[in-house]
Amino acid sequence: MNNKRRSVPGIRHYDGPAGGWGALKATAIAVRTQMDTLDAPATLLRTNQPDGFDCPGCAWPDKEHKSTFQFCENGAKAVTWEATSKRVTPAFFAENTVTSLLAKSDFELEGYGRLTHPMEYHRESDTFRPVEWEQAFARIGEILRELPPDAVEFYTSGRASNEAAFLFQLFARELGTNNFPDCSNMCHEATSVGLPRSIGIGKGTVSLDDFDNTELVISIGHNPGTNHPRMMGTLHELARRKVPIIVLNPMRERALERFADPQSVMEMATYSSTDIASTYFQVKAGGDAAALKGIAKHLLAFENALDSDFIATHTQGFDDFAADIQATSWASIERKSGLSRQDLHQVAEAYAKSNATIITYGMGITQHNKGTSNVRLIADLLLMRGNIGKPGAGICPLRGHSNVQGNRTVGISEKPTAAFLGKINEVFGFTPPAAHGHDAVQATEAMINGSARAMICLGGNFAVAMPDHARAFPAMRSLDLSVHVGTKLNRTHLLTAKQTWLFPCLGRTELDMQQTGRQSITVEDSMSMVHASSGKLKPASPELRSEPSIVAGLAKATLPHTRIDWTTLVSDYDLIRDLIEKTIPGFDQYNQRIRIPGGFRMPLPPTERVWPTSTGKAMFSVFEGVDENQPGVGDNVLRLVTLRSHDQYNTTIYALDDRYRGVFGRRDILFMNEGDMAQLGLEHGDRVDISTALQGSVQQLEDITVVAYSIASGTVGAYYPEANVLVPLDYLDKDSGTPSYKSVPVRVTLRSKEIRAL
Repeated sequence: MNNKRRSVPGIRHYDGPAGGWGALKATAIAVRTQMDTLDAPATLLRTNQPDGFDCPGCAWPDKEHKSTFQFCENGAKAVTWEATSKRVTPAFFAENTVTSLLAKSDFELEGYGRLTHPMEYHRESDTFRPVEWEQAFARIGEILRELPPDAVEFYTSGRASNEAAFLFQLFARELGTNNFPDCSNMCHEATSVGLPRSIGIGKGTVSLDDFDNTELVISIGHNPGTNHPRMMGTLHELARRKVPIIVLNPMRERALERFADPQSVMEMATYSSTDIASTYFQVKAGGDAAALKGIAKHLLAFENALDSDFIATHTQGFDDFAADIQATSWASIERKSGLSRQDLHQVAEAYAKSNATIITYGMGITQHNKGTSNVRLIADLLLMRGNIGKPGAGICPLRGHSNVQGNRTVGISEKPTAAFLGKINEVFGFTPPAAHGHDAVQATEAMINGSARAMICLGGNFAVAMPDHARAFPAMRSLDLSVHVGTKLNRTHLLTAKQTWLFPCLGRTELDMQQTGRQSITVEDSMSMVHASSGKLKPASPELRSEPSIVAGLAKATLPHTRIDWTTLVSDYDLIRDLIEKTIPGFDQYNQRIRIPGGFRMPLPPTERVWPTSTGKAMFSVFEGVDENQPGVGDNVLRLVTLRSHDQYNTTIYALDDRYRGVFGRRDILFMNEGDMAQLGLEHGDRVDISTALQGSVQQLEDITVVAYSIASGTVGAYYPEANVLVPLDYLDKDSGTPSYKSVPVRVTLRSKEIRAL
């Protein structure tokens, strides 16, 4: 940032690299403010170790355990945030009404600490009061039995284990519904829908070994330093081996520019760092499809750039794909992407020279009106050169929560396959419902129109994570019943229904003792590795129960004629895994294989060039034109990208700093391109209102401070979840149902004064 700009409170230039001493200092602060300093070192050193627990943060896979520690700065924050010594007791709830707590931010609410007792909301006093577990289960069961099954929504957070998620979907399906709004619906659902159409499976195809063998990485629409920070170790290794890393992203992100590995003695001792991106292109928000088509257009023009044998043997639809690419004009590609023809030639040339390329992408690709089509275009680009099913190459969607992929694998899906439902019938002896259920947006719409009457949340902060808070919040409060399972208090818990219960559960770091002894749970990472996780810390309260135990308690109390022995299953999680093995392909010898350090990999047929599509071939797609169907009403329309700060994981905010972007102690920020600011008559530090520029839209975010930043022209950035108020509920990818958090048309207005026209 230009030091000559006027001073803005909380905004100052940060010149350090990602990682390095800044990361160690932040880790030390997290430990000091949250944990007993005697417990912290041993706890952190068990993170992502074979005999320890899986980090409750990102889903990046574990390396071979050769280094001293397997956690990063944000992982340490996630662990200390969960293992905090702070407690939210019944006395706390007695002293604070729900109305008063709702006035607090999510940062303040979670900062109070761990929930310790099961609580029931009492409307007369507007407070939560302690309740006995079995009493709560019995009353919830009575209410659920009085409702039509499809009036109940079963929400799952990506932090739920395979075991808890499997029991949760059994409970819902034996009750009679496929309503599974899930955190995946808000992030990578476009991957889950798009990749099966292209390659036959909704997962990535690369492993960590592929990064050891790749010749080029193209990184699109993600910020690894914050959202999947353990990836930085891999990118650091690639950069030091001089493997090109080409970045396409609207904002300059420090972790993609420079990184100092805290495990590198040389870099720490010399205060040096490693450049990560070999080339950095700032694509406009919503311009990803245009950029991808531009790269493909160059490839079609290059001599011998295509893998013709692979295309002929393994794919269908290439001719239609190529015809559409040829018909797309350079003028439209440049206008929409914000990149020049020469920029895209540079990317295509590097891609054509590489014999093994990995493309990584995040929610900057999926959270758009055409997110599914964006994902398929990435697959198309890889198929053009045969970069799926060979070492060092493939597609790498970067999942967020540590088990969001595993939840989907074990049955959390509103659109189950006939084969899966058939196995449920065969193994458990009941006929599950076949009709599709609700995703996250559909569940919210059902609450708004009154057809949904109850919601059970296995973790998460559902209403806050959703778009359009002006409609989502009242919808939660209109329910007859809400049940929340969590470790800490959040705002969704406080949007109380007619009857609301709040259940505290064990965290990943804590010892889970059941009838047969200490238990392990399992998770699946972004690269389809399934491995065990086992905490050792003393639970935050003797009243805590595990997620599988809570799900089983609810199911027993709700289903009087259940075919499932819930009590026995919870006594030994091996029994749950035995049932998963019988029900879902790929879990052969489940219990034996998770006892091997590192676990095992789920089957990924495309890695063997086997394509489980309807045609038996990998399928090219056609993305007509370059527009992402993003209407904007009137002049001066910009595209809003919602962002996480560096001190944040999803809706969990660890602190009010965003160190790498130079923001400290505040979140009321709008990042803007200086050229756009000049055209709109704005200056660094101006206070503005932001409104959604769609027909009939009334969404507005008021009193936000403009910060000049290196961001693509026509693009602005504001923090999630605060900026979710600007995202209409029906502004989404029609194929996947994913809300368009990353390309909302907005207009920015100077406080008390209309911006002059461009």
